[in-house]
Amino acid sequence: MKKLLFVLFLMCLSCTKEKKYDDPIQFALSADVKEIQNVMNNLEAYEVQILVTDAEGTDFSFQVNDSIYFYPASSVKFPIALLALEKANRIATITSESEFLIDGDSIKTTIRNEVQKIFAVSDNEAYNRLFEFLGKEDIQSTMHAKGFYPVQISHRLSTKDAANLYTKVITFSKEDSILYHQSKMRSRPTLPLEIEKTQKGKGFYRNDSLVSQPMDFSKKNYLPISTLHQLIKRLHSPKKHDSNAQFNLSESDCDFVLKVMHETPKKQGFTDTEYYDSYVKFFMFGDSKKPIPEHIKMYNKVGYAYGYLTDCAHIVDTKNDISFTITATIHVNKNQIFNDDTYEYDEIGIPFLAELGRQVHQFYLNKKQ
Repeated sequence: MKKLLFVLFLMCLSCTKEKKYDDPIQFALSADVKEIQNVMNNLEAYEVQILVTDAEGTDFSFQVNDSIYFYPASSVKFPIALLALEKANRIATITSESEFLIDGDSIKTTIRNEVQKIFAVSDNEAYNRLFEFLGKEDIQSTMHAKGFYPVQISHRLSTKDAANLYTKVITFSKEDSILYHQSKMRSRPTLPLEIEKTQKGKGFYRNDSLVSQPMDFSKKNYLPISTLHQLIKRLHSPKKHDSNAQFNLSESDCDFVLKVMHETPKKQGFTDTEYYDSYVKFFMFGDSKKPIPEHIKMYNKVGYAYGYLTDCAHIVDTKNDISFTITATIHVNKNQIFNDDTYEYDEIGIPFLAELGRQVHQFYLNKKQ
């Protein structure tokens, strides 16, 4: 039945090739290029979901379903960055530029420093520090209060004891004066997500041993693409949303976030050769290490792990007066084994997202003509 529906979908696309498209996603997915058609020819395997919003606020979607699980990876750093800035703004004795030290950590830092590392190079330790500052309960309750469901941000990333229910002690200080002291906090145990397809694949590696059964994602982080899409829209157009749904950021913090979201790592002082312009930008330029043109500004956050690739971005082309918001996810794990580091990121996933971004951009270029 699914194969028949896919055939009908392709027939529908072929019937409209000579017509003028009014849907940027349909335009992109009908493109006769291998980066797109490699995925469209086996659509079910890749778990693709796409959302696009144009400059007028019209939404377009493809296969979006918040009730079907995918692993959001580092895209969860996006709301954590905003929530940490918001919490710092609520505490009268500190700002986002106040220095703090986490018990057992080796460096003093600031909320802004960690937010910058999250967007510039997707740093895991930066996310973990802000997770300690917020605590799981605060993250969940605040996201829910802003109307984001279903959302589960329950663990740290790439560290031992990632799901520890206790946060660490944090002290904000200036010279010898303590500005704010946060004691250890305990959160409630994470309950399994009540959504579809949280059991994934046919096996996974635990340490060096293969476990021949599906991997259980039910207690892992979850951030649907509709939430990611709303996050980026609320950041760029806060006045279009109810005040309770907005992030309470100072004007200075908001300007700072927008700056670090779109500037390349090199412009932000990350000079390692690993950090080329599109290091954490999949749409349009993810499959190239060439410099991104100055007239393209991409405010985004990506995530990739377990074969899942996700990006959410607000893209502005100042040369052609074009802007749109796009969010998409794809899964590339042909052998259906997790934790074996065998995923088709470079062969399938990133080329698809890069071409998807280019095709949507071309759609809006065509509309200008």
